[in-house]
Amino acid sequence: MDLQGKVALVTGSGIRVGRAIALALAERGANLAVHYNSSADPANEAVHAARELGVEAEPYRCDLADTANIPGLIGSIEERWGRLDVLVNSAAIFPRTPWASIDEATWDRTMAVNLKAPFFTAWHAARLMKRGGGGKIVNIADWAGLKPYVNYAPYVIAKGGVITMTKAMAKELAPGIAVNAVAPGPVMLPEDFDEDAAERIRKATLLQRLGSPEDIARSVVFLVEMTDFVTGHVLVVDGGRLIA
Repeated sequence: MDLQGKVALVTGSGIRVGRAIALALAERGANLAVHYNSSADPANEAVHAARELGVEAEPYRCDLADTANIPGLIGSIEERWGRLDVLVNSAAIFPRTPWASIDEATWDRTMAVNLKAPFFTAWHAARLMKRGGGGKIVNIADWAGLKPYVNYAPYVIAKGGVITMTKAMAKELAPGIAVNAVAPGPVMLPEDFDEDAAERIRKATLLQRLGSPEDIARSVVFLVEMTDFVTGHVLVVDGGRLIA
């Protein structure tokens, strides 16, 4: 897919990995729908940065955990551009949940943001993509969805669901819409990880370094623009951490 003049929605694109993905797509010529929930200032900064790259960009606030809000988000994009070509489901939460502290409210919130929201965002987005002749969906999963770690059970279960969701969507939406996932490894570590923990993770990674948001962004660009013959695939971008 040539991204020049296309329209891309990146959820959670005001900050962190989502921002890097959005700006990488803008660099390739895509107009941006910059989604955010609570990060208004960073989202507006991302919009400004995208416009500086010569593309159109608009900020859209939406609490995706309440799926009743999603049709309005997609409808606003349709009203603005009349099309949607790319969806990147990047928005997520990462609550630390030691086993004894897990409660139903935390479980529900984690599943709502990390699994239910991307599913229904894709479901609504696909209807608009089909009217335009097709598109690309990339779900941001996590290597922990393949190899879970402790103290984050609801999160890793949700990300495992994203991996299965990607494969199911690829079957449901073929041939017009390709659906893939990127599963980052050690890229942006949790805030409660200290330097010693970060160093242990670095040493346990085959490439002997932590990743960057740009590593994930380039992988998304590959799946969206560089290939049109991949769907249902999970691209693990972890420096070899999974097999180390």
